[in-house]
Amino acid sequence: MYGSETGTEDVERTAFRKAEKKYKLYYDNGRKKKQPRPVDLSEVLDFKSISERYAQNAELPAGISKLQCDFDRPVFCLESHPGFYFIPGALTIEEQCQWIKDSLTSFPQPPNRTNHNVIYGPIEDLFVSAKQGKVLVEEEPSHQRNGTDSNNDQSTATAPSWKFSDVQSFSSRGEACKSVPASVLLRKLRWSTLGLQFDWSKRSYNVSLPHNKIPDDLCQLSTKLATPAMPSGEDFQPEAAIVNYFGQGDMLGGHLDDMEKDWSKPIVSMSLGCKAIFLIGGNSREHTPLAMFLRSGDVILMAGAARECFHGVPRIFADKEHAEISELELQFSDEDDSFLEYVRTSRVNINIRQVF
Repeated sequence: MYGSETGTEDVERTAFRKAEKKYKLYYDNGRKKKQPRPVDLSEVLDFKSISERYAQNAELPAGISKLQCDFDRPVFCLESHPGFYFIPGALTIEEQCQWIKDSLTSFPQPPNRTNHNVIYGPIEDLFVSAKQGKVLVEEEPSHQRNGTDSNNDQSTATAPSWKFSDVQSFSSRGEACKSVPASVLLRKLRWSTLGLQFDWSKRSYNVSLPHNKIPDDLCQLSTKLATPAMPSGEDFQPEAAIVNYFGQGDMLGGHLDDMEKDWSKPIVSMSLGCKAIFLIGGNSREHTPLAMFLRSGDVILMAGAARECFHGVPRIFADKEHAEISELELQFSDEDDSFLEYVRTSRVNINIRQVF
């Protein structure tokens, strides 16, 4: 999963950290409003352009080759990073919309866990509640509601729970209690887990935790997408997935995904929503990483030696000029405005893993 940091000062000086700072979103204060600081993108690999060049039988850039395999679209390799594969536009626009919807509605549903669990416990129907303008309200423990003396034995007391309430009902209570709008929680949603659940505190998979099975259609898709990176004669077995959610200004620091048993099996990483920059370095943060664009529908595979490489996402482009989500906007414009509103400023990444 995420490799631990060494020391803050050491990390700040590494080549990987310098690249993160180079591409991270910073603002310059203007007279009227903050303006994004310009960034030099001339060294960022663009596999969309590379794919177009390949289709025109043009020579590929140095260090990039096409994998010779029986797959329905071009798969590109980085010669400097064995086991790394890039599949531009691997997902249709319909598939992209489906997985964005599921990532917001069904994937965060209990018993699957999210980053909100540690504070609020399981949260049902977060996306729907945000759409309806609801508020998450802390309910008092039963012993307090019943007027139990706080000095009495608390062994049977229940912990506070949180429940959604409509604003009108919440306001009519006239009592002081903790609350947070569902829309705020949705914007602060950072990850959800499918299949086998990962215990972030112990950095290991906890097979005893209840969970929803990875949907069959996602299993079938990831198994197909993993084919170019799989050892000959073997099939990918999807057992766990982590869904990451990014808003404007968010980033995912350099890390390793190293808690799965067999690194010869790839991580299948699907990019959805706003365009991003992805960095892949070496087996130390001292290696200068390569930067590349990730667009909605792109898929990355990381297997073998590539699994030992630090990687991260220092930047997403949520501005209209650079997000490159016009097809998604067109597709969602005929459906629910709440999905369209979210995707205009967000990126979702689904990465599927074979654990054992």
